[in-house]
Amino acid sequence: MDLWPTAPPAKTALGHYRQLSPLSGVYVSPLCLGAMSIGDKWAAYGMGAMDKESSFALLDAYYDAGGNFIDTANCYQDETSEEFIGEWMDQRGIRDQMVIATKKVHYAGNSVKAMTLSLEASLKKLRTHYVDILYVHWWNWDTSIEEIMNGLNNLVAAGKVLYLGISDCPAWIIPKANLYARMTGKTPFSIYQGTWSVMQRDVERDIIPMCRAEGRTVWQDWERNENERKMTKELEKIAEQVGAKNIQAVAIAYVMQKAPYVFPLIGGRKPEQLYANLEALNVTLTEEHIHHIDSVLPFNYGFPYSIIGDGSEPIQLASNAAKIVKWPRAQAIRPH
Repeated sequence: MDLWPTAPPAKTALGHYRQLSPLSGVYVSPLCLGAMSIGDKWAAYGMGAMDKESSFALLDAYYDAGGNFIDTANCYQDETSEEFIGEWMDQRGIRDQMVIATKKVHYAGNSVKAMTLSLEASLKKLRTHYVDILYVHWWNWDTSIEEIMNGLNNLVAAGKVLYLGISDCPAWIIPKANLYARMTGKTPFSIYQGTWSVMQRDVERDIIPMCRAEGRTVWQDWERNENERKMTKELEKIAEQVGAKNIQAVAIAYVMQKAPYVFPLIGGRKPEQLYANLEALNVTLTEEHIHHIDSVLPFNYGFPYSIIGDGSEPIQLASNAAKIVKWPRAQAIRPH
């Protein structure tokens, strides 16, 4: 009997798993499948939808390529996203192979009751007794940090949630919430989800530095005016230089390789779209490529970063007083 079986080779780089964050020891695929398109209830709103057959085909394609990481929410496709994912995992008997993240969106905000009711409904739809990651989605300002962290910790202690995340939230709230959690022996947030792309870099002001300091993962949501056409031309040039077939792969590689512990969400409705996005895992961008993409469109970090920088270089006043050599920051994983 082989006590230490060897895993079969991964079909694609999607099966080369990475630690989710310094605060969470679970290993996940480098690209997360965003499940907002999975489900059949949003077509009437002009947001697209997928019937069960096409949803299962996309989920199968992701899983067969080595993927184990799916992001959904209790409101996606009027709840059918969670329902389809739950049925798909149940039919294939693979629940414990998957890392499932869902978001709590509830009319009653972030109260203990709202998150409890929301999670119970999600567990039923997902046909499971736990979710790997539960997000507090949309900071609504009405519920105290103490109530939120106490309520979330109750769900973790009950074994219904393994890791905690938060999305669409000001950066200053997370350290405050995590300090309260640590001081009171509760579970901190270990993952942040926000919008980050070559066209929208706002998270680089406060959220990325906060995630570096807090040891947290960043999930990136990928979204032609004149600026978009300008960026597209430059991405096309870089795609040609690195041998990429599509500029989406370059754009995804850009955020993956700009900071560590970044897991882009990829969407779409067809396996062909999934396979095109997987090319990002084989794209290696140099620091020059990343700096060039940064330079295409002006980005104003604003005060106080215009004075103190982003921490990667010594502050000018200090460097004038003495020769300072900065330790390099932790680097993102690039293709071998």
